Amino acid sequence: MAFAAFGASAGATTGRGAAREPAPLKRSAIAIGLLAPGIVYLLLFFVTPFVSMVITSLNQPGASGGKGDYVLGFQWQNYVDALTQYGPQFLRSFGYSLTATVLTLLIGFPVAYFIGVTARKWPLVQSLTLCLVIAPFFISFLLRTLAWQHILASNGPIVELLQTVGLFDATDRITGTDFAVIFGITYNYLPFMILPLYASLERLDLRLLEAGSDLYAHPTARFFRITLPITMPGVVSGTLLTFIPAAGDYINSDPNYLGSPKTAMVGNVIQAQFLNAENYPLASAVSVALMVIILIVVAVYIRFAGTEELV
Repeated sequence: MAFAAFGASAGATTGRGAAREPAPLKRSAIAIGLLAPGIVYLLLFFVTPFVSMVITSLNQPGASGGKGDYVLGFQWQNYVDALTQYGPQFLRSFGYSLTATVLTLLIGFPVAYFIGVTARKWPLVQSLTLCLVIAPFFISFLLRTLAWQHILASNGPIVELLQTVGLFDATDRITGTDFAVIFGITYNYLPFMILPLYASLERLDLRLLEAGSDLYAHPTARFFRITLPITMPGVVSGTLLTFIPAAGDYINSDPNYLGSPKTAMVGNVIQAQFLNAENYPLASAVSVALMVIILIVVAVYIRFAGTEELV
């Protein structure tokens, strides 16, 4: 009787388990349903344009050979032309973006540390400072750049002040130089560095710093042994959020804003080839080459930064 009762109980348990078995499938269906809008959005507005751009980058001139006349083909020469004709623009783009990224990190880390760590005991100051960092997002990127164009112009206050103290001659200027472009990129992308750093520093356990101080560790040692390793994901995220869009920037280096023909970046090349020359295959080839190079640089950086979980 006992064995029979045990068998019946086991059978009932098995039956109830079998009845509950479709639950994981149901949860999977719900998850897929929730992800479907995002997947459809990515397919329509990312994958489809990217595939179209790759196809366009291989197009060849049409029968008429006129401006904007191209047909489907496998013109791999477009990529050779993109890398050989615009090599200086590629190097300039990565040089500017790398320099601006380093500057935003050097400027942004102390600001983020103050907001996320020092200002914890003053909630009002912390909130106000954070609002000041976010405030530029409420103003157009273009308007911010135009404002700095007027400030740094030859008849602007900064140049006039430098001329007054004798550091600038009448022919010296700031706009149209490498400094102006790097300055514009650094200023415009600084919030993209500060916010990820703040998110990491805000979660920093201050008891770890107190423990390091109790063990007579120098502030520099505490920074490199405690603060920096813990906030490294924020550093990696901030540098990526700054470097990637900065490499494709075309506003700060535009001659109509802070740049000049001598400071043209890859973004300016793409803009000119698409809108002015209507050389769509070459512009697409430059775009794809830029994207591939950025992906390689980012993959190598993440690998050596030791934060593969961000991939």
